[in-house]
Amino acid sequence: MTGAAAPVLLAGEWRQSLDAAGTFRADDPDRGEAFGDAFPISGERDLETAIAAATAVTEELAAADPARIAGFLEGYADAIEANREALAELAQRETGLPVSPRFLGAEIPRTCGQLRLAAQAARSHGWTLPTIDTGNGLRSWLAPLGKPALVLGPANFPFAFNAIAGSDFASALVARTAVIAKAHPGHPGTSRELARLAHAALLASGLPAASVQLLYQLPAPLGLRAAGDPRIGAVAFTGSRVAGQALKAAADAAGVLFYGELSSVNPVLMLPGALADRAGALAQELLASCTLGAGQFCTNPGLVLLPEGVQGDAFADAARRGFADAPEALLLSRGGLQHLRSAVDALIAAGAMVLAGGGDGSGGGFRCRPALLTVDGDRFLANAPALQQEAFGPVTLLVRARDPAQMEAIVRVLEGQLTGTVYAADDGRDDALYDRLAPLLRARVGRLIGNRMPTGVAVSAAMNHGGPWPSASHPGFTAVGMPAAIRRFAALHSYDHVPDARLPALLRDRNPGGIARQIDGRWTDADVGAGA
Repeated sequence: MTGAAAPVLLAGEWRQSLDAAGTFRADDPDRGEAFGDAFPISGERDLETAIAAATAVTEELAAADPARIAGFLEGYADAIEANREALAELAQRETGLPVSPRFLGAEIPRTCGQLRLAAQAARSHGWTLPTIDTGNGLRSWLAPLGKPALVLGPANFPFAFNAIAGSDFASALVARTAVIAKAHPGHPGTSRELARLAHAALLASGLPAASVQLLYQLPAPLGLRAAGDPRIGAVAFTGSRVAGQALKAAADAAGVLFYGELSSVNPVLMLPGALADRAGALAQELLASCTLGAGQFCTNPGLVLLPEGVQGDAFADAARRGFADAPEALLLSRGGLQHLRSAVDALIAAGAMVLAGGGDGSGGGFRCRPALLTVDGDRFLANAPALQQEAFGPVTLLVRARDPAQMEAIVRVLEGQLTGTVYAADDGRDDALYDRLAPLLRARVGRLIGNRMPTGVAVSAAMNHGGPWPSASHPGFTAVGMPAAIRRFAALHSYDHVPDARLPALLRDRNPGGIARQIDGRWTDADVGAGA
């Protein structure tokens, strides 16, 4: 541990905090104690410097060659891969998540893959949606937002969602929007090392040095002030509903775009035919999904709806045995352990009963015992808001419905979710009930899943990692998957009878790059007037 606090990346260079309001250190979840370097809690001067520097490079970055953006992202991905072992070991110490397979086998490859997909999107220009209406003399495309983005990353993905490396970060840069990254205090050392690699790649690319900046932590009031600063164009946040609602209110008051992923219990519907065929196997799938990564995924299956009766009983009993025998789980932080305790207590107070597990672990550090709870359908309907609050960890609530009508009633009171899953028999026995329930669930989730647990999130252009409120702040956007994620950081620019020579290159009559454009309602890579 060094004596001075770690430097922050401000205005294109590493420097000591101008006005640190204090310092903090990362916690070792395994031992439950702080370790390593001290990191500054930045004050108003640091924040002002970051916003002013990002604003100052806005025009230069907006005019940058997309090939330079792509080169930066690819160089950054290469640097992460070259340093992956050291990064994974540091992240393991700060989060308790395993070096392998979690970091080396999954998250770091995903992060590098996202950066390279973003680079492809920058080169292809497809995210800009060039549109030409020759009859009305109108042309439009998605262009740089014209203001910097504030990105706040979560605790549970120190690479793939990191404010200085994740999808929000890459998406904003492709849209030629400067990023002020606010690291999560759960993994400041990992964020610093990523920022060092990003800064070096940025300088090598020739992009403005202040296009990427890093602050480790802000006092809560200052964080709200940052989200509500009119010089900020967009805020991207992944975290708790309470924090997200406060940031959204601050952003909304200033007219700043806010994209938040806030809360989800990802309901799983178990239909009778599926249970009759494989209740025990489905219970094992639930246990594996719920305990993966200690349940610290925003797509963790936190609510399972299943019928009363023999099939439902068989599933519940198998799940109970699995949870009772499950090993203790290591959570990311002391705060996460405290929040999980409170969430389970709130579910019990609302009428749920513990079937298995629950409580703190015996191994020290930030450990807990996976918990399986249950509640009947009548009680759930009587107290639905309280019984569908997210418990961020290895906790699942079984909701037992007495008949299909009650299953339908329960689905109708569900809040907006990131995902919703339906398990149905393959031979058609569940088709009528599926057709009754799936449309209702479809309207309440961002991603509808068939016959599999929701934990995985593929980095795909067809992915929706978002959904209706309160799972996310806007149902029309995703935090994962190019090019849709990029469009959150863009503005729609329309040109009305502007002479060809004065238009952006992608909107002119000639199309030497062969970019796909919509001309008079038809997608084509031809020049304007070239014919069908």
